[in-house]
Amino acid sequence: MPTERLSMRQIREVLRLHYSVGMSQRVVARSLGLAQGTVNKYLNLARRAGLTWPLPPELDDDARLETRLFPPPSDLPSDERPQPDWALVHRELRRRNVTLMLLWEEYCDSKSDSFSYSWFCERYREWAGRLKPTLRQVHVAGEKLFVDYSGHTMEVVDGLSGEVHSTQIFVAVLGASNYTYAEASLSQSLPDWIGSHVRPFAFSAAWPGKR
Repeated sequence: MPTERLSMRQIREVLRLHYSVGMSQRVVARSLGLAQGTVNKYLNLARRAGLTWPLPPELDDDARLETRLFPPPSDLPSDERPQPDWALVHRELRRRNVTLMLLWEEYCDSKSDSFSYSWFCERYREWAGRLKPTLRQVHVAGEKLFVDYSGHTMEVVDGLSGEVHSTQIFVAVLGASNYTYAEASLSQSLPDWIGSHVRPFAFSAAWPGKR
C-alpha cells in the first residue's frame, strides 16, 4: 500500500528544521514523529526541485509547491526520454558504498524527464542480463560457509574508559540461503580470526555440520 504523502505544511517544516535550524535528518525525524527515511525522501525531492529554505514567496501557495515537488509525468514517449548510461552505472556500482538508489538520484538530478526508481532498477537488470554470462554456482543448503573481512571498519567506544577503537567487520554467509552472520573484532590477528570462525557455530544451528 503506498505511503500517504506528507502535507505541504509538514514538508515546509522538514525543510525549515533541516536548512534553517541546522538539524540532522535523524533529529528532524524525531522532532516531527516521522521515519528518517521519510525525511530523507522529501529532502531529496526538494533538492531535485532546487529548493532549500526559505522558500521563494511564490511557493507560499500549497498548490504551486506541490507542483514543484511532484511535477506531472512527462508527455514524451518513453523511447524519446533520456536514457541512463548503463555501462557507466555498471562501473559505478563496483565502487564502495555506491547503490542503485544513489545512482538513480544522480540521474534524476541531471535529467528533467527522468524515470521512476523501479523503472531504473528493472532496466538496469535487463541491461546487465545481456552481458557475457558468468559461471553459476549451485550451493547445497548448509554445505558451505563463505567468510572474510568486509573491508569496512567501525568505531566503538569503551564504556569504561571512553577510548575509541577501530574494529574490523567479519562476515560469514551461507552459500545457499545468504543467511549472514557479522561481528566486530579489534584486529585481524590469528586469535581474532579463529574466534570469529567459532562464534557463528555457537550462534546458529544453521551452519554447516550442525545437525
